[in-house]
Amino acid sequence: MDDTPREPRADDDAAAPGAASSRLLDELRQLGGALKHLFGAQWRLFRAELSLARGAVSLLFAVALAATVVGVGFGLTVLALIGVALAKWFGSWLWALAVLALLQGVLLVVAIVLFRRGLHWLSLPATRGEFGAMMRDVAGKARRADDATAAATVDPTRNAPP
Repeated sequence: MDDTPREPRADDDAAAPGAASSRLLDELRQLGGALKHLFGAQWRLFRAELSLARGAVSLLFAVALAATVVGVGFGLTVLALIGVALAKWFGSWLWALAVLALLQGVLLVVAIVLFRRGLHWLSLPATRGEFGAMMRDVAGKARRADDATAAATVDPTRNAPP
């Protein structure tokens, strides 16, 4: 028989799980710190992009407002120049303003007709058919994705035999 004491070996076995659990806890702490660092960096990047986008939207609104004001001013200036030219040509401000009003009315009617024509083109059967086919395709893809998700998350206890 072997007379070697077995107690030191029991201590090694007791120390080994403690060391393993300590090492595991250290690795879990390191993993938690790394995830916190990663998600913290992602969060900071997201906030920076969001603040840039917010600034860009404000700038776009300001520029759009300035473009609208300048465009209206330019239009009024062109109308005034046309009015002055018509007044010189007709020799009367009354006739110049009447012709200018008629010109603006004609341009308004042309714009309305073109807008209605565009709406008509949108409602043509070929366009509706293409739109319907696209919507059916998207709906089919969504149904297949839902079916795949439902099949993956089936509750095994619900279909269990009695």
